[in-house]
Amino acid sequence: MMELDLILRMLHVIGACVLLGTGAGIAFFMLMAHRRKQPEIIAYTAGVVVLADLLFTASAVVVQPVTGALLAWRLGWDLTEGWLVLSLGLYVLTGLFWLPVVWIQIRLRDLARQAVKAQTDLPTVYFRLFAIWFACGIPAFLSVLAILWLMLARPDLVLAI
Repeated sequence: MMELDLILRMLHVIGACVLLGTGAGIAFFMLMAHRRKQPEIIAYTAGVVVLADLLFTASAVVVQPVTGALLAWRLGWDLTEGWLVLSLGLYVLTGLFWLPVVWIQIRLRDLARQAVKAQTDLPTVYFRLFAIWFACGIPAFLSVLAILWLMLARPDLVLAI
């Protein structure tokens, strides 16, 4: 059964790396494309970003709680341990920011594609949505970093519930 524990740990770590890496990569590429303010570049980049989020981030979002729960069960961790409760809370918080970000990315892509097709500048709504997208990304990214720290340090936290 030790092999199963190792497989679960590997899948959990890979999922965490995918969440962090894809999130950072998406943010970087979207920001670089946005800075150019060229609808063609933004439309292409946002299209790739939406695909990456659907393939990689969404997969990791499913894998993380499954492998985490199986690991906790197999290793005998109590799901009410403070670091686990805080990790799960931050995971939910991350999801609450990530879901609107996905919708916004799709809108940004579509607005850029429309501007390309009409041969116009990006509309004002694009810039408002981008600001919201950027603002949502900060707490989501910081939450993922905090979750990783909690999983590695597993501090003895007592949460008053």
